[in-house]
Amino acid sequence: MDKDFLKELINLIKGSDIKVFELEQGDLKIKIETHQKEVLQKIEVSRETKHIEAIPISQEIEESKLHVIKSPLVGTFYRAPSPGAPPFVEVGDMVSPGQVICIIEALKVMNEIESDVRGKVVKILVENGETVEYGQPLFLIDTNV
Repeated sequence: MDKDFLKELINLIKGSDIKVFELEQGDLKIKIETHQKEVLQKIEVSRETKHIEAIPISQEIEESKLHVIKSPLVGTFYRAPSPGAPPFVEVGDMVSPGQVICIIEALKVMNEIESDVRGKVVKILVENGETVEYGQPLFLIDTNV
């Protein structure tokens, strides 16, 4: 099992509302469970007769050295200023403090969300048009570039 794939999977699930995630591919089975606002509680990986249960996930695996830009409010996430327009940022783009990176619509008000750091967009954790919660991770930014 590729550790980087597993870390990426954990980060994607942690940044969503998914409570239980299961993946079966051939003889490989992965099950990840989350509990309310806590970080991932356990992960089960089995391959044929090998079975590992309830492996605690440490906070260190979370984002390692990446900066997380979180939603400052509840609303609908939009990557572009209007339908059909290009997104504000893509994975791989460099962002600067104060640069608009998305819009969150709340109560018919379009709120521009700005980057608070300089760095490279590593991952966009939310789909366009998806409802986001207060404090939900939206972007992972590598500030070491």
